[in-house]
Amino acid sequence: MSNITTDTGIRDNDTRGTVASFLKEKIQDGSTLSIVSAYFTIYAYDALKNSLDQIQHLDFLFGEPSFVNRLDPSKTEKKAFIIDAAGLELSNRLQQKRVAKDCAEWIEQKVEIKTIKQSNLLHGKMYHIATASVHDAILGSSNFTVRGLGLAAENNNIELNLVVDGNRDRQELKKWFDEIWNSDSLVKDVKEEVLQYLKQRYENPAPSSFVTRPSFTFSKAFSMTPGRPTRIWVEPASLKPIPVKPFLISKRTALKGPLIRFFGITGASSPIASA
Repeated sequence: MSNITTDTGIRDNDTRGTVASFLKEKIQDGSTLSIVSAYFTIYAYDALKNSLDQIQHLDFLFGEPSFVNRLDPSKTEKKAFIIDAAGLELSNRLQQKRVAKDCAEWIEQKVEIKTIKQSNLLHGKMYHIATASVHDAILGSSNFTVRGLGLAAENNNIELNLVVDGNRDRQELKKWFDEIWNSDSLVKDVKEEVLQYLKQRYENPAPSSFVTRPSFTFSKAFSMTPGRPTRIWVEPASLKPIPVKPFLISKRTALKGPLIRFFGITGASSPIASA
């Protein structure tokens, strides 16, 4: 990236600065955050850990309900709480477990999480920061992911976000957020579900063999039988079959269709999405 300018309210993760830089600049000790995003990744949290650990509180609102429902009604795409897609490079599974555990502890102490109930209802992304009586905000297209916030070393998403520079509008944004956040007819609490999902990630024993590709799709249903090595064919075709050791399989299992990743000794699926 070259010729970066911040003499504009636009943050595009390209030539006009990143959303991450805005957040790092504005978040201070004791800040209160309100965020709307379709995605959340532990990798984005880890990259912003120094800033996020010092906040007083965060209200995080998923703009899509499929953290709970998994798929949107048309079955065309996944939007969910994810920890493995489009993340930072992790050296090994122990590192991943550390990040998941740190994130879970942070959420337990400082974060409330809700989701919008109706799919395709809320599309905006917003980051509002309140520190004492000072308000800052940015809104646009960036989700809370590594590439969405401009945190990756390369290949960040080119986004379109605008810093809100009027105090009246910043306060009005917070009012808008609070109206949705406090509406029982529009949103529901999913914090415990998120924590349970993370707990499974850092408490499960690390398998002796695991896939490091961001995601993969099974081309057809298959079964795995104890005592017999199982080979999984994945798409795209350029990838080779991956052997799964028999002791990882505790019972006969059938999987088909969706994007799947193994996490535990019996194999487990994770909601995965591009970011």
